[in-house]
Amino acid sequence: MGKFQFPTAFTILFGLIILVAAATWIIPAGEYDRTFNESLGRDVPVPGTYHTVEGDKQGLVDVFMAPIAGLYNPETEEANAIDVAVFVLVIGGFLMVVTRTGAIDAGIGKVMIALEGREKWMIPILMAFFAAGGTIYGMAEESLAFYALIIPVMLRAGYDSVTGVAIIMLGAGIGTLGSTINPFATVIAANAAGIAFTDGIVSRLIILVLGWLACVIWVMRYAEKVKTNPGASLVADMREDNIAHFLQGGTEDGPTQFTGTHKIVLAIFVASFALLIYGVSVLGWWMGEMSAMFLASSILVGIVARMGEHEFVDNFIEGAKDLLGVALIIGVARGIVVVMDAGKITDTILYWSEQAVSGLGTIAFINVMFWLEVALSFFVPSSSGLAVLTMPIMAPLADFSNVARDLVVTAYQSANGLVNLINPTFAVVMGGLAIGRVSYDKWLRFTWPLLVILAVMICIVLSVGT
Repeated sequence: MGKFQFPTAFTILFGLIILVAAATWIIPAGEYDRTFNESLGRDVPVPGTYHTVEGDKQGLVDVFMAPIAGLYNPETEEANAIDVAVFVLVIGGFLMVVTRTGAIDAGIGKVMIALEGREKWMIPILMAFFAAGGTIYGMAEESLAFYALIIPVMLRAGYDSVTGVAIIMLGAGIGTLGSTINPFATVIAANAAGIAFTDGIVSRLIILVLGWLACVIWVMRYAEKVKTNPGASLVADMREDNIAHFLQGGTEDGPTQFTGTHKIVLAIFVASFALLIYGVSVLGWWMGEMSAMFLASSILVGIVARMGEHEFVDNFIEGAKDLLGVALIIGVARGIVVVMDAGKITDTILYWSEQAVSGLGTIAFINVMFWLEVALSFFVPSSSGLAVLTMPIMAPLADFSNVARDLVVTAYQSANGLVNLINPTFAVVMGGLAIGRVSYDKWLRFTWPLLVILAVMICIVLSVGT
């Protein structure tokens, strides 16, 4: 017998689609009445209106259609994840074009020389940067663009790809978990709960700071262990292969020559990411605008590096091809939600959650609410989607238990943020792991003790808040 191998992300996600489809044959179908909320700009469920409806049990055809509908739903002609998938492919092309100029390789080499043994301090600084993106505007899909930038730096510093993935995923994730003014989580949830989004901001700041500190310590301890003993890396068996992949055949020492062309290319590279952040947070950009910007930046880099037309196109396509698996994973992950909604069991699960918290005391109420939101987050990974689904139902229940509604908002976003650090139904998690070449089981091994620490900390803050 051969050695057991943990299933790939595709197998895990497809298995979840099958399980959810099977659940539509067991869980009663039901719906809440919905009314249009002008401040949110979408329909929200009305408390007390849950009723059973005729179900649409999902069969074999639905299971195989789910990944397709996860990318694009032909029945409603509404895009699901196709915009994110295209963005990933364009990012792949852009990064390959820049990489082939040698600018990233040369720039990283210069950074390592300048740091002179102080590389570990990049970890808290970078994690603070990503946490800021998470807490301010809910950095999620756009974080996928940073993996190919951060991971080579970590490899050159003597760490591994897990360290690079953790800096981005835990950094942005803890920011979203401790959202303060994030319009896609805190603001939407507060509006749906009928309170100002600034209510409860102190509790969320405490969770943000304590969570960031816990994640930084966790990642720095692991990184130092790997640097001291490379064999302690969770991906030690892939070290040479990862160096060849992320450094494009270079070495950990890096090149010494840093030309004027390299400087211009890196200036374009940095400006592209700065424009990405500005566009999303200020101009209201989404995937279409970001994809177009990176496509334009790719062409500009090709011109500056004096690439021929054939060379540029070949490099761009090769980069897109490298991330094709990531784009497909995003569609499969969204397919789980497609099956749940088609089977009409999402509202039934919400109704069961409503019944579970009714009549509880203050501390019991907020803690049960937190764990129910944890469970719901596996099925509805979208922070805005979960807010619109649960807050109109759960927030009024807090009044009967003498719990402030802002604590319900904090419990919701903390639960959603915690789950989305490892959620296999969240495309950002599975996509980031695929780019970083870290298997899902190894990511779980890396994060589970940290998740316990974060969960305990959140429950304490929520309990004290009551």
